[in-house]
Formats: sequence, C-alpha cells, structure tokens
Amino acid sequence: MSVTISGPDGLPRCRWCAATPDYMAYHDTEWGFPVADDRRLFEKLTLEGFQSGLSWRTILTKRENFRTAFHGFDFHRIAAFDQGDVERLLRDQGIVRHRRKIEAAINNARRAVEMVKSEGSLAAFFWRFEQVPEADAVPQTVSTSSVSVALSKDLKKRGWSFVGPTTAYAFMQAMGLVNDHAMGCVVRDRVSQARSNFSPPL
Repeated sequence: MSVTISGPDGLPRCRWCAATPDYMAYHDTEWGFPVADDRRLFEKLTLEGFQSGLSWRTILTKRENFRTAFHGFDFHRIAAFDQGDVERLLRDQGIVRHRRKIEAAINNARRAVEMVKSEGSLAAFFWRFEQVPEADAVPQTVSTSSVSVALSKDLKKRGWSFVGPTTAYAFMQAMGLVNDHAMGCVVRDRVSQARSNFSPPL
C-alpha cells in the first residue's frame, strides 16, 4: 500500500490526511512546521494529553472549544484554575470531559510557569529535543523514539503528567521537532525547508 494519497490538487500527501477533510488543511499548514510560540507548544502538548485513548480527529474537531474553555491556552491563567474550574470544565460538553486529563492540564500549566522562570521559555526547553535528520526512522513507522523517551522522562521529572513517550513523540511530529511526513509527500520538502530556516530559541 502506498504511504501517500493524491490530494485535491493531484499532488501526493501522507495517507493519513485522507481520513477526514479536516486533516488535509491541518496536514498542509500545521503538522510538522517548526513552532517557537510558547502558547502553541503548551496547547499542543495539552491536546495530545487529551487525545490519549482517542483519535486526533476527535480533538481537532473540538479544538476551538478547548481554546475557549482554556483561555487560549494561556498557561499563566490556567495555572490559577481551582476546583471550581475543574467542575466547570467537567460540565463543558464541547471538550473531552475527563477529570484526570483536566487536572493534568492545570498541573502542567503550573509546571510551564516554573519552566519559563528556569529556562527562559518553553520553546528554549523543547527545542533541545529536536530530532536530527540522521536519527529519523522511516517516516510514520514508529510511535516513539529515543528522543521522545528522553523528553518524556525530563518532563515527568519536572512534575508534568500525561506526557508519556508516545504523547511526546506525537508532539514532536506536530511541532516540527522531527519531520515525519512520508517520503514523496509534497509537504515534506516544505517542512524540511522551514526547519532549515528555523533558528531554535536559546
């Protein structure tokens, strides 16, 4: 089976983006492009935690609801959430209502505030875990890597939760720390160029 499909413009793309129309735009404009914005990094890691046991399609369709419920993923505001906010979120039908995941998001926001104080930014920390091309496996054949294991361990040591190696790897794929677009996918070269032009935060 081919690892690519023909997109609406006739050009090849990763096969997974054929699963739903929402995936195509996400694949073409977001997935794999390097990100240095702290809010977007926190959002993605949080949503990957919510995705655990679910499909990304479920999360993607609810993403705007999540953004509203979590104040645009401003982790400084989320860090101040209390039990009342947990109960509010558990009543919000627009998001995934899972107590442990909601509590993890609040916990991780507090850890993110600490990380900014100690590291300067979330981006400065996460981009230490960029996976160099020479270490890349054949695209989309693994769900973890030695780098995602190391990232997961470091985050857990700092008190983060719902950040296992698989979640960490999915985060790395999406935020550009690894280029996991299929060989032959038209977006792979775009992502490679974007990564080449990207200066990781210090």
